[in-house]
Amino acid sequence: MDVKDFYYELPEELIAQDPLEDRSSSRLMVLDKKTGEIEHKHFKDILSYLNPGDCLVINNTKVIPARLFGVKEGTQAKIEILLLKRKENDIWETLVKPGKKAKPGTKISFGEGILVGEVLEVVEDGNRLIQFHYEGIFEEILDQLGQMPLPPYITHQLQDKNRYQTVYAKYDGSAAAPTAGLHFTKELLEEVKKMGVEIAEVTLHVGLGTFRPVKVENVLDHHMHSEFYMVSQDAADKINKAKKEGHRVIAVGTTSTRTLESAADEHGMLKENSGWTEIFIYPGYQFKVIDALITNFHLPESTLVMLVSALAGREHVLAAYQRAVEEKYRFFSFGDAMFIK
Repeated sequence: MDVKDFYYELPEELIAQDPLEDRSSSRLMVLDKKTGEIEHKHFKDILSYLNPGDCLVINNTKVIPARLFGVKEGTQAKIEILLLKRKENDIWETLVKPGKKAKPGTKISFGEGILVGEVLEVVEDGNRLIQFHYEGIFEEILDQLGQMPLPPYITHQLQDKNRYQTVYAKYDGSAAAPTAGLHFTKELLEEVKKMGVEIAEVTLHVGLGTFRPVKVENVLDHHMHSEFYMVSQDAADKINKAKKEGHRVIAVGTTSTRTLESAADEHGMLKENSGWTEIFIYPGYQFKVIDALITNFHLPESTLVMLVSALAGREHVLAAYQRAVEEKYRFFSFGDAMFIK
């Protein structure tokens, strides 16, 4: 399977740089995974595609303001850090720019010394393990000094940090937002509940590997990054009930999808569970849990386009993306949505 099989032409002006004022007013392309038939709607219309008894699965992870700008102690050289994974004892795996200025033993000062990081070692991919020293509560300091780690294709400054969070974000830990969920407002979720649709919350802390392009020609040679997930007993019960009663499980986002497909047994049943997943879903994969998917439009040749193609078929997906380009849909994190039914 060649990575070029998942390429499509995208004009740069269709990459959304800013979130819409009203989250739920984004456009919604509805794709029938069996026929390839396409409908053009608005996100609020998602209600007419949901049925009582369906289970909507959302990822309640919260993006941390993980981008920090500091100076190297001694030379005052500027250094940018992106927090990727919390290890232990205030040690984080980080991405550092420029890396050559961050050899083991280097100390980096943030906010005029409110926070100081010491580089411990260089690990795989050139990432650095950094131990942080501070007084007070780390999360509060991060909130004061950090910036939202927007994807590299977004060049505009984000005016309101909350617009890169879902309205149901709860648990700190992501370096990127589960963007399919950005379209929901609290009011829309209330309407979903009133219809008799169950809402199950899972957690997957999204890593920056989400944005990494696939750099190998043969898709099967690609190594997925690992991400931490949690499924509560309450969520497992709701999802299992929907499956047993013949209702649909609808994932909001590729992150919810990867969580469910990682955590389920071979019969598609779930129980309380947590762990790390490196699941890579591409065409040929047999889904155990999800029946439908709400998602955004993803980067060409990305693992996310491959996941969507596994659910709806590569030809259907690429044809839909072609239509989205022609109809000038907005792409990527702050862009429009797709419902694969």
